[in-house]
Amino acid sequence: MGKAMSEMSLEELWELFPIILKEHNPSYKEWYLAEEDEIVNAIGENSIKRINHIGSSAIEGLVAKPTVDILLEIDCNSDIEQIKHKLINAGWILMTFESKPNFQMSFNKGYTPNGYAEKVFHLHVKFLGDRNELYFRDYLLIHKEVADEYGKLKLGLIEKYEHDRDGYTYAKTDFISKYTKMAREEFSDRYLPVLSVKP
Repeated sequence: MGKAMSEMSLEELWELFPIILKEHNPSYKEWYLAEEDEIVNAIGENSIKRINHIGSSAIEGLVAKPTVDILLEIDCNSDIEQIKHKLINAGWILMTFESKPNFQMSFNKGYTPNGYAEKVFHLHVKFLGDRNELYFRDYLLIHKEVADEYGKLKLGLIEKYEHDRDGYTYAKTDFISKYTKMAREEFSDRYLPVLSVKP
């Protein structure tokens, strides 16, 4: 019997789950919508302020890891422990939990002791905010030439970083920062939360 994933070192996990890039799968949208429904059913609508399909799998035609990334934004007054347990009970594996300086939790589905399952998901839980991930996604959706450039960048990084997720992520940082800044200039305050003012 092999090791449980909880007993594996980071290097062993990266070896078991290498970075794989594939052509865009039109089914990613269906995967997302089905998982969105499950998340809403698991934690209820009251805590959810916004939920979105983010990352490269949200961009038609863009080469991507066969993983659907989901950004779940919740109310800052939510019961965090309750949401965490509800998601775990719904089959999500808690990967990271950070309360300060900025609250965030990350979960995944589709990672098994034998490698990737057929469908893989990453869930990023944060408080409602003016999120860079949404600006960057929207910019790639309407600027195909930038999405193509991003795809070429990622393909160029695979050989060096196939088994180094942190290195792969860091190597994309400058590109993402550059176009996120341009997206914020183009879209202004598209995702800035609107605070309701009581009379």
